[in-house]
Amino acid sequence: MNMQTPIYLALDFPTGNEAMHFLNQNEMDEIPVKVGMELFYREGPQIIYQLKEKKHPIFLDLKLHDIPNTVNRAMRNLAALDVDIVNVHALGGAKMIEAAKEGLHSGAADAVPKLISVTMLTSMDEHTVQTDLQQPMELAAYARHLAELSKCAGADGVVCSPHEAASIKAACGESFLTVTPGIRLAGSAPNDQHRIATPAAAKKMGADYLVIGRSVTAADNPKQAYNQAVQEWKNDDNNN
Repeated sequence: MNMQTPIYLALDFPTGNEAMHFLNQNEMDEIPVKVGMELFYREGPQIIYQLKEKKHPIFLDLKLHDIPNTVNRAMRNLAALDVDIVNVHALGGAKMIEAAKEGLHSGAADAVPKLISVTMLTSMDEHTVQTDLQQPMELAAYARHLAELSKCAGADGVVCSPHEAASIKAACGESFLTVTPGIRLAGSAPNDQHRIATPAAAKKMGADYLVIGRSVTAADNPKQAYNQAVQEWKNDDNNN
């Protein structure tokens, strides 16, 4: 396990103490981690400082979605935390994404975090898109549209389902990053996500980075489960 491992572990814990205890207890040193709303809203920047002291690459998953000026100012503050990846909702539009990118450049003291935008949440399916959002496009086509919009606005990549990664790569180019949640080990429950895949399948579909959560954090042996995900990713080429 090292900084080159492209698998971010979602630290979906209520408190920072629980998150840090989990990582320490399971000897998951320096692995990439994702900090979402639940943990960041409880602990604030302090949890980022703690993780950085332990040399964890960090994806700060706050999904900003507001008027461009507000997002710009928020990103200036987040850039100062020196995380690796931050995100916005693509549904905020091109001007908001451009403002986010400018805010990151203005606020970064060192390396500028990668900016990725969320296309469609993995909890959504075709029925939700058509009924709740009243969107006539098919889900995959709409996700691709949002990815193209994001690229034109300066984003470095998108959060998308593994099932949309290949078409997004085809539309936006191989260098456009695809970060895919909804990763489950074989035999794991899907929980509240619909468009899911195993690490090996996600890699074949064109994912650059994976986000895995409950398949690891709820496992009897979390370290072994995380290592299994890493091995599935690494061994994919040998299994073709």
